[in-house]
Amino acid sequence: MAPDNSVPEHGRAGRAARGIARLLAAAGLAVDAYLHARLAGRYDEVTATLGQGLLFRIDAALAALAALLVLAWRRPAGDTFAWLVAAGGLALLLLYTYVDLGAPGPLPDMYEPGWSGEKKLAALAQAVAVLATVFLLLTRPRVLGRHRR
Repeated sequence: MAPDNSVPEHGRAGRAARGIARLLAAAGLAVDAYLHARLAGRYDEVTATLGQGLLFRIDAALAALAALLVLAWRRPAGDTFAWLVAAGGLALLLLYTYVDLGAPGPLPDMYEPGWSGEKKLAALAQAVAVLATVFLLLTRPRVLGRHRR
């Protein structure tokens, strides 16, 4: 007999928890998108081959797309994309806060060791999105597939 690969969603409580996680992930990503879009103009002068303002706008677009996917598409691929955007953004924020990399390759020198209120809010929003998407990925209902013989 083949093993049972299904994980119960625990009824209404499971659906509610996953719904809350989706809202938290989308909210965190939306805050990230808003902050990066709003701050991009401040960083247009920080350039190499690519400008920091452009990188902020790209992050804002990716975060906005990820927020929409988490809410509307509700598939593991969308949740994974959202996790990658949030985790990558948080990792880069922390890296450029604590490590002076200079200007690696086409990227500008984005080292900024201080913690402004906006940076703290972005870090918090990204951390919330990371945790919420991890929850979504670990608790997703599994559908029994066809058994291979």
